[in-house]
Amino acid sequence: MSYKLQIIEDLDAISAEELDEAISMLPKWRKEKALRFKFEQGRKECAFSYLLLCNMLADEFGLQEMPEFEYGEHDKPSIVGHPEIHFNLSHCKHAIACAVSREEIGIDVECIGRDNDSLARHVMSDEEYSQFISSSNPQEYFATLWTKKEALVKLTGRGIDDDLKNLLSKYHNVSFHTEIHSDKKYVVTVATK
Repeated sequence: MSYKLQIIEDLDAISAEELDEAISMLPKWRKEKALRFKFEQGRKECAFSYLLLCNMLADEFGLQEMPEFEYGEHDKPSIVGHPEIHFNLSHCKHAIACAVSREEIGIDVECIGRDNDSLARHVMSDEEYSQFISSSNPQEYFATLWTKKEALVKLTGRGIDDDLKNLLSKYHNVSFHTEIHSDKKYVVTVATK
């Protein structure tokens, strides 16, 4: 499976002026979405994830117009008029990630450090939980596992599964590429078939 992945880091370094300029470049529907966020962080993630996608679509597919989205059954976005192009976006406090491909793709980026025992018990199988509590870095383990599950959900377009604990064992034809950026405090995973 061939795909391109790009990441924007250091969102805190984006100034208010840079954010205003980015929002001014968005199409009306995306600008309205960005401005609905109460906090600057949400506006940054919305604006810059879309602009990152635009740049990648131009570089990889020669698509010069700003894409409009349509949404599938579980709100998985696709590009109007371009069923041959697949993409996925994800963002967290520390990074924005975008992947584009000619085949279905899912991506998730997550901050390291949001784990807690209650959530871990809710989303992990017994084996995963055992590895989590015995891990030398449980926060990285949690973020890695969570991004795999979320990227898988986004790949399939089926939405959150009722059985998150056993989600990874249900899909044997999926490959994962995970990058742990400990210094920047995030993990990103791409899921492909």
